[in-house]
Amino acid sequence: MVTGQASSAEMQALAQEFVQFAVDSGVLRFGEFKTKAGRMSPYFFNAGLFDDGAKLSRLAQFYAKALLASGIEFDMIFGPAYKGIPLGAAVAVELARLGKNVPFAYNRKEAKDHGEGGSLVGAPLKGRVLIVDDVMSAGTAARESIALIKAAGATPHAIAIALDRQEMATEKQADGSVKDVPHSAVQYVRGTLSMDVCCIAQLSDLLAYLSRQSGNDLGQHLPKVQAYRDRYGV
Repeated sequence: MVTGQASSAEMQALAQEFVQFAVDSGVLRFGEFKTKAGRMSPYFFNAGLFDDGAKLSRLAQFYAKALLASGIEFDMIFGPAYKGIPLGAAVAVELARLGKNVPFAYNRKEAKDHGEGGSLVGAPLKGRVLIVDDVMSAGTAARESIALIKAAGATPHAIAIALDRQEMATEKQADGSVKDVPHSAVQYVRGTLSMDVCCIAQLSDLLAYLSRQSGNDLGQHLPKVQAYRDRYGV
């Protein structure tokens, strides 16, 4: 098992390989998609479409490689319901295969009132907890996981995501409206919450990938993705 800080070139190569994998798998799509913030995005990343054993296994390999290369230390993995549950489990399995065996837990959306009860399943939450999810948009899901981990007496230490959209987060106002804020969810987690964030790839990696696709149909999406980055990027 190799751990520690990887070079910038190695991380960029991993990110480019991941973007290609996401495109080939149909997980990263181009067109017009409305985000939770109400923006019309020219691309959409849906980790739920890593929907068979081979894709999920390879996805977990990307997470594990990025985590080990980042040098981030953690004592266990937490997968927030719902997408984070299979992601966290798969990453825990891959890390164990590479020699880093850590406990794994996840939550239910609704607490059970029978059997073992409660909303947490798996290993007890303790020590430095790594949250594994697909993307962070407004950061709402991350804050919910952080509150749950703290309530259990553990330390929310880091978050691993597949794609950092590198765009302004939004905050709900008292009158119910939504306002753009001058930072991304990832920047908020790093700066305000002082937690590490490990991303397999960022929007800048997607732009670099598209810039090399001028000879095929994918290249036509570059101007729209760049325009979106120019308008909402941080």
